[in-house]
Amino acid sequence: MDYSVFEGLCRDLGLSYKLNEPMKNHTGFKTGGEADIFVTVSDTDALSCLLETAKALNIPTFILGKGSNLLVSDKGIEGAVLSLAGLDKISIEGDKITAGAGASLTALCVFAANEGLTGLEFAYGIPGTVGGGLFMNAGAYGGEIADVVTSAKFLTPEGEIGEIEKVQMNLGYRTSCFKTVGNVITEVTFALKRGNKVEIWDKMNDLMERRKTKQPLEYPSAGSTFKRPEGHFAGALIEENGLKGVSVGGAEVSVKHAGFVINKNNATTDDILTLMKKIKDTVKKNNGITLEPEVIFVGRK
Repeated sequence: MDYSVFEGLCRDLGLSYKLNEPMKNHTGFKTGGEADIFVTVSDTDALSCLLETAKALNIPTFILGKGSNLLVSDKGIEGAVLSLAGLDKISIEGDKITAGAGASLTALCVFAANEGLTGLEFAYGIPGTVGGGLFMNAGAYGGEIADVVTSAKFLTPEGEIGEIEKVQMNLGYRTSCFKTVGNVITEVTFALKRGNKVEIWDKMNDLMERRKTKQPLEYPSAGSTFKRPEGHFAGALIEENGLKGVSVGGAEVSVKHAGFVINKNNATTDDILTLMKKIKDTVKKNNGITLEPEVIFVGRK
């Protein structure tokens, strides 16, 4: 595929881009082959131009947050990966906070806490972005994005601007309308409540300590590998099947928390996929329960 026109647009817009960029540099698992072209987007106008031009040139696009929930093919990603890392501005108006899609959830939580606003404590330490958090309706410790989001701005795949209210987002367990419609989240607004700064920070620090104690944060992973099956916990099912510590290549079921597949020793994406299949097949055979991946596989097959 010829990217010369697309490269020219990136230069004209003053955007940083790389050809044949290894995606292992941009994912929580630290695996994945090369993206044909990798562009860091600085503002929504530039993103709109890129989407419109890519559509006209028939160049596939993939929108990247922090890559914390992605499993990228060892064969890489065809087309243009558009990183929203530059869309990270956070602002406040009354009890509402608006954040760019590229802002980290942790930065958002710190901002809210410092402003004395409560409601986002659950998200402290979730290794993703604001856009990715809404896309997946991220959650932990009894809270989720659906509890606090009010509206979002987006671009269509053709680069047109739009806005959506919470009621239209079809937010559910690790899902939203953005998974099926294809619109690109650019900005999210949250409605919070006034609280005590000390109490907010105490709760956030407590949750962070619980993460560090119970989760294998010292190894690359995508967090919980499988969704929680109704009436069960994926980690408990995996553990009761004796799969803790089981490995394929460099991928391993964490001995610290069976709900995490980790990159223990230079794993490939194929290692992780093979291990995930082994887990899924074992639980299905012994418990009659079908585990669904929480991680998202992208790239060439």
